[in-house]
Amino acid sequence: MPISIKMPALSPTMEEGTLAKWLVNVGDEVSAGDIMAEIETDKATMEFEAVDEGTIVDIAVPEGAENVAVGTVIATLAEDGEDAEEAKAAAAGAGNEAAASAPAPKAAPSPDETPAEAAPVPVSAPAAAPAPTAGDRVVASPLAKRIAEQKGLDLSGVTGSGPNGRIVKADVEGAQAGAPAAKAAAAPAPAAMPAITAADGGAPYEEVKLNNVRKVIARRLTEAKQTIPHIYLTVDVQLDALLKLRKELNASLEADGVKLSVNDLIIKALARALQREPQCNVSFQGDVMHQYAREDISVAVAAPSGLITPIITDAGRKGLAQISTEMKELAGKARDGKLQPHEYQGGTASLSNLGMFGTKQFDAVINPPQAMILAVGAGEQRPAVVDGALQVATVMSVTGSFDHRAIDGVDGAKLLDQFRSLIENPMGLVV
Repeated sequence: MPISIKMPALSPTMEEGTLAKWLVNVGDEVSAGDIMAEIETDKATMEFEAVDEGTIVDIAVPEGAENVAVGTVIATLAEDGEDAEEAKAAAAGAGNEAAASAPAPKAAPSPDETPAEAAPVPVSAPAAAPAPTAGDRVVASPLAKRIAEQKGLDLSGVTGSGPNGRIVKADVEGAQAGAPAAKAAAAPAPAAMPAITAADGGAPYEEVKLNNVRKVIARRLTEAKQTIPHIYLTVDVQLDALLKLRKELNASLEADGVKLSVNDLIIKALARALQREPQCNVSFQGDVMHQYAREDISVAVAAPSGLITPIITDAGRKGLAQISTEMKELAGKARDGKLQPHEYQGGTASLSNLGMFGTKQFDAVINPPQAMILAVGAGEQRPAVVDGALQVATVMSVTGSFDHRAIDGVDGAKLLDQFRSLIENPMGLVV
C-alpha cells in the first residue's frame, strides 16, 4: 500500500515549517537515506531524508509552501513492486475518505455576526474531479508547470492523470506543444509597488515577512530580556602577545593547511577560563542549577536567515587546530543553512565577536537557558601601561553578560580575569 510522507519535526520546538525546495519529482525512485527536500524549520534550513524505498507518485505540498504543520502529508510513495496508478488511486481514496469523515463546514456568518463570533471554516480535502478545463483553476505539480512553460503548453487543455485530476509530469511530456497560452488575456496584474506610505504620513516602507528563524530569534531574545536579570562586566585586554603567538603558530601550521583566526584563540580562552572558574559554567533551572562538566561554546554566526549559534563541543580539551577546522566548517554550514540539530542545539556558554566589524564594545543578550555570553569588541591601538611604562598597545574591550540568578558578580569578574590572563599570556592556550 502507498506510504504517506509527512512533514517531520526536525527540531524539538518545531510545530510547523516551510517546504523550501523539493529535490525529487513525481515518478522518481528513492531509497532510504536519499535527500528528498529542504525544509525551513524554526532554526535553519535542513535536508529531509527518505526512510523508505519506492517511487514518488504524488507531491501534495508544493515547494515554497509556508506554515505546513508537523504531521501533514506532503507526498505519497509507492512501495517497490506496487503499481503506481493503483497507489495514486489508493492515496486519492484515502484523501476522499478523510474529507467524507471531516465535520461539515459551518455556514458563512450572517452580516450581523461579528468576526469574533464567526468560527473558522475547516478546509476539507478536494473530492475526485474531472480534469481541469479552461474555465477552472489549473491543478498541476510544480514540475509539470515548469515543463509546460518550457514547451509552450496551455495547461488548461491538458488532462491530468494524477489524484483528483492533478496534472503531473507524464501528462505534459506526452502532450503536443500547441499555441502558447494567451498571455495577453492571462497576463498577471502589474506588481504592486513595494513601498507603502504609512497612513499617518510617515516614511514609506516595505513589508518583509518574517522567516521561521527570525520568529524564533524574536521570541527567545524577548524571553531573555524579560525573564533573565542581566549583569554586565567589562574588561580591557591587551592582544599583542596573542597576535605574536598566532603568527608563529600559523607559520608552523601552514603545511597542514590550517590558519588560526583570533576568534579561534578567543574560543579556546573562554573555554579554559570556564575550566578555571566552573561556577560560571552553569544554567539556572528554577529550583536547581545545572553544573556542566565540559565547555560547549556556542559561537554567534550571521546567516542569511538570521543569527544562529553553532557549537564547538568540549572546546576546553580540543587543540587550536581542531577548533579552527571545526569552526570554519560549522560557519560555512550555518551560512548555507545546512546545520544539523546536534550542531546548534545545546551549548553551555556563548561567544559573540563583532570586533571584526569595527565595533569597540557592546552588551550581548544571554542565549537561554545558558547563563552567560561574552561580547568581544575590536582590537585597536590605545595608550597602555606595559612593564611600568606608557606605550601603545593593541587593546580590545570584552563584556560578559551574566544571569545574576545563577552567577554572582564576583564570580563573573573572576571569569573575565582568567580570560584576560589567558589572552595576555597565551601559552596557556597551547598546553
